[in-house]
Amino acid sequence: MVSFSGLELLATAVVALDERFVVRYANPAAESLLATGAKSLIGLPFLSLFFEKQALMASLRESRATHWDYAAQNVTYTRPGREPLPLSCMVTRIDGSGLALLAELRPISEQLRLAREERIIAEQQANRELIRNLAHEIKNPLGGLRGSAQLLERELEKPELREYTQVIIKEADRLQALMDRMLTPHRAPRIEPMSVHEVLERVRSLVQAEFGVLIERDYDPSLPELIGDREQLIQAVLNIARNAAQAGSTSIVFRTRAVRQTTILRQRYRLALELQVIDDGPGVPEEIQERIFNPLVSGREGGTGLGLSLAQTFVQYHQGVIEFESRPGRTTFRILLPLT
Repeated sequence: MVSFSGLELLATAVVALDERFVVRYANPAAESLLATGAKSLIGLPFLSLFFEKQALMASLRESRATHWDYAAQNVTYTRPGREPLPLSCMVTRIDGSGLALLAELRPISEQLRLAREERIIAEQQANRELIRNLAHEIKNPLGGLRGSAQLLERELEKPELREYTQVIIKEADRLQALMDRMLTPHRAPRIEPMSVHEVLERVRSLVQAEFGVLIERDYDPSLPELIGDREQLIQAVLNIARNAAQAGSTSIVFRTRAVRQTTILRQRYRLALELQVIDDGPGVPEEIQERIFNPLVSGREGGTGLGLSLAQTFVQYHQGVIEFESRPGRTTFRILLPLT
């Protein structure tokens, strides 16, 4: 007898099929996704639920015969009286009690999110290496430039000319600080247990003191402690909130929630933290939304374009990811972090 107790709590829709590809089990997530009760689904031919009957039949037969998993993109669920629903279908062979296959169904939008997360990771790794090499190359001539300006200043007889050497020295110092910020993420995280709300309260006090913007709190008090680097997480959230304030937001919301049975960067977690930073600003310009986490990309005049890149780096050090949705009047940055 096959036990499905482990599938009852999954957030992913799962159905079990027999040798004739008839539905013999559907978990609660499948009932919700397909908008049909388990009693109605059980006994239905699995193929009758989708437009792509012939192609799906061939794939199911191949999966059953070869013991391989099969991923079918763009399978379309036909819902009576509602719009068709594009789904991704992953089929795995199982053995026992006359059952043949286990089918996992996800909305295509979730598959796109996972693909986007993988792209972000690859881009961040390439960008970090590029920036690190660039920073090292720039730091050496900067030191020479600053030293030469100091020597020149000592030789100048007219005090008013020293104003120009001071400009060179100050700009060299500014670029030096920028290079140091580029290299900062490469230190190892200092891991310790912490309350995510203490992190948020620290950021809240800093942003309110600097910009005077109203920050509302919508916290889940039942969240367990988070294991991570306190300073890196403070800096990650601070960079996001500061960007919102600098963009002209008049109101920011910090929201925390627990998320169960979720996938982050292709890794499945029983429990995760969802931290949202929501603002009412003008939004991220559409032309840079695909590149917003890349270094040196900024939607604000005078911005360095490092804030969100560093934030994403710090969050990835904690096996997490930052996502965002933006339109004029409402931008939501969503940090997902696994909780152990």
